[in-house]
Amino acid sequence: MRVAGRLAADVLDMIEDYVKPGISTGELNRICHEYITKEQDAIPAPLNYRGFPKSVCTSVNHVVCHGIPGDKVLKNGDSINIDITVIKDGFHGDTSRMFFAGKPNIQAARLSEIAFESMWLGIEELAPGKRLGDLGAAVQKHVEKNRFSVVREYCGHGIGLVFHEEPQVLHYGKRDTGMAFREGMTLTVEPMVNAGKAGVRLLPDGWTVVTKDHSLSAQWEHTCLVTSDGFEVLTLGADSRNSS
Repeated sequence: MRVAGRLAADVLDMIEDYVKPGISTGELNRICHEYITKEQDAIPAPLNYRGFPKSVCTSVNHVVCHGIPGDKVLKNGDSINIDITVIKDGFHGDTSRMFFAGKPNIQAARLSEIAFESMWLGIEELAPGKRLGDLGAAVQKHVEKNRFSVVREYCGHGIGLVFHEEPQVLHYGKRDTGMAFREGMTLTVEPMVNAGKAGVRLLPDGWTVVTKDHSLSAQWEHTCLVTSDGFEVLTLGADSRNSS
């Protein structure tokens, strides 16, 4: 899991320089696919997963998650979440980050910042004996304090030899409720935060999820391990690994 997590993070480190106005989401997908398959000798987990047609998810502006790469060309100020899952020796590493093509507006930058902070507040609740509701409550409190909203239909998940498994990791909830964390569990923390209301809808392609009110959405994600006394983040980028 550590190897798969590091590889997934390396893809995000690599693709950052390519996220600029004028590039298409399909081209970003192609670059990631080639890097994963040729440089890392790994497998892009999303490709053909339950029929998903591409190797990464690219969710632009009001797309909440599961955006399908294609002909869309990024414009100056666009925000994009790139979601990477790599399979190496059977194990899955899953992570996503927000990027901006050019200079974001104030709201987009703030939304991304709050989504990032809320992810970390959730991660910091991971420890044996703490509960899923503790994580959800920490995320929800920070998001709503900043007058944004947490998407409820989509959540984090257990991960390992299987891409998505129990438990479901909700990003809202009440403290002292839900399953207790145990040492050795690996799961994702990935709050989706909307600038407007929490409502979402699924587009006819069966994958792309957008905000109902067309407001911006942001998401960050890490795969984490519950340790004997807390947590270890398995998908830190090179800068964070080197500074920790």
